[in-house]
Amino acid sequence: MSTLTSDHPYVGLWVTADGRIRQRLLPDGRYVEARDDREAAYTGAYRVEGSTILYRDDTGFSADGEFRDDVLFHAGMVMHRHAA
Repeated sequence: MSTLTSDHPYVGLWVTADGRIRQRLLPDGRYVEARDDREAAYTGAYRVEGSTILYRDDTGFSADGEFRDDVLFHAGMVMHRHAA
């Protein structure tokens, strides 16, 4: 979908406050989302348009999210950058 540089501000690991959901945004436009002990519960592609992120998982499901003040809001979740 898109390719970002590894130093793009949205590339990296985003985590919910309880640590149960962890989403890694890769610079090649792919993501891997872990849920609890399932390290690759969801995988797919994403693209960024301004502060909006558009997801399409490998099953064809699509979703979106928004970055605001270095916080990712996605599907009712609030995710913060995690130093990985």
